[in-house]
Amino acid sequence: MQARLDLDLQQRVLAELEWEPGVDATQIRVAVDRGVVTLAGTVASYAEKLDAERAVRRLAGIRALVSNLEVRPQLALVRTDTGVGRAVTQALEWNVAVPHERIRARVKDGQVTLEGQVPFQFQRAAAESAVTHLPGVKGVHNLITIRAGVSASDVKSRIEAALLRSAEIDARSVQVEIQGGTVTLRGQVHSWAERKEAERAAWAAPGVCEVRDELEVA
Repeated sequence: MQARLDLDLQQRVLAELEWEPGVDATQIRVAVDRGVVTLAGTVASYAEKLDAERAVRRLAGIRALVSNLEVRPQLALVRTDTGVGRAVTQALEWNVAVPHERIRARVKDGQVTLEGQVPFQFQRAAAESAVTHLPGVKGVHNLITIRAGVSASDVKSRIEAALLRSAEIDARSVQVEIQGGTVTLRGQVHSWAERKEAERAAWAAPGVCEVRDELEVA
């Protein structure tokens, strides 16, 4: 029974990867074991790797995703770390949602590390998004922190209200705990998409520095 379920899930994953326009599915291998999906193979860019991972997470029935995809840029997209660093700096400066003066960037072997402190999560996300699609980038490590400054009770009430407003989430099955600037989500959801929506609602609250997503997909 489980083997049949895993085979069905593997076929659905392969179909979803083939459907995703930003992904060359011919270079990706898919293995499934008890609902845990493992991706292996090569992709041409970090953005393609993220697209492949997002495509898989959209599917129901996935309990976990292990991504072993290796980024191998095409020869025309190969850049030195210095060249990537210049492009990263410029991309951060040109994005109006990014307080670039608060952010430092380092590049080593195509891996970009972002550091600094910003007031809001959307700024942290915007900084990562600004550099993800740059040629030569093989990975992005977002170490930017968020400046806390609101009460735990206020954050908790805002998150719970956001969960209740969302049509994609059964808020009654999600418990929210706050300690300092860390939000912990517990309970059960029906899909990866529902889990990510709950996590997004938590990050949207001001002063949230970390979200621990312990939700189970049932």
